[in-house]
Amino acid sequence: MPHPLTLPFAPRRILVGGQDHVAIAESIRQARPDLEVRNAAPAQITAADLEWAECFVGFRPPRSTQAMGNVRWVHSTGAGVDAWLNDPALDPAVLLTRSAESFGPMIAEWAVARVFAIQQQLPSLMRAQQAHEWAPRDIAQVAGTRALLLGTGDIGRAIATALRALGCEVIGVSRSGQSTHAAFTRVHTTDALPSLVGDADWIISSLPDTPDTRGLVSRDVLSRCRGAALLNAGRGAVVEEAALPEALERGWLRAAALDVFVREPLPVGSPLWDDPRVIVSPHISGLTTTAGAVAGFLECAEALGRGEWPRWVVDRERGY
Repeated sequence: MPHPLTLPFAPRRILVGGQDHVAIAESIRQARPDLEVRNAAPAQITAADLEWAECFVGFRPPRSTQAMGNVRWVHSTGAGVDAWLNDPALDPAVLLTRSAESFGPMIAEWAVARVFAIQQQLPSLMRAQQAHEWAPRDIAQVAGTRALLLGTGDIGRAIATALRALGCEVIGVSRSGQSTHAAFTRVHTTDALPSLVGDADWIISSLPDTPDTRGLVSRDVLSRCRGAALLNAGRGAVVEEAALPEALERGWLRAAALDVFVREPLPVGSPLWDDPRVIVSPHISGLTTTAGAVAGFLECAEALGRGEWPRWVVDRERGY
């Protein structure tokens, strides 16, 4: 893979930042005692730390500095790397790799939980219970509904498998319009999205934030929906978030379950907090584990040590 760096490149000084920096750093030390490892919370990382480091391990850039110092390799502990790609301080010559961890099973559980919560009307029933109100209603089955999945990669395939097992018809949408996974009835390119949403009961996005996906679920696309429920576990920028209240009020959407947002945390003044048709979760659908973060870093470090490009190098043009 062409890259401004020249192989061999085997960094020895590793700086770990992020919420789990202590556990990740200790695991790296145990696995690779030949490496020099420092760790700190992002707000505590100094310019001197970054001048010392050759590699930075973390989910997002440290907030305490505007430059990455002597860092020539960044390993993102998450699958999504938009925080790094959107950072103007990250030089194009810096090698960027990402976690090898599979978030598909965890995000599939998140999606199934919300599909059932919406179909079984659990939020409404909970409100009725809190009001001591006996509130009978009709409940439709999930089986026989149609799900439109935006993204057919590792995460999309896991969601498709789970929904197909529940009796859903699963249609995929991807950049290539191709997938050999048996859970998809068929797969279309993203250009077909406006013509597909009208027949969908569930629209579920696991797409990353890239130039091609940003704003893909626009107001125009939402206006073509006929009472679908929208689930977003990819990135907030994929959906025109400002159009969601209108989409719910006009009945284009009957519900939404959102784990990601344009701004995180979701601003306290957002109308999404108080809409009873919306289920908000704080970006927890696919959490990086310490073991997964460390395994991804070690795999990339070992490849570089052999004079090879890691298989988890991020294609900056595609955004993943």
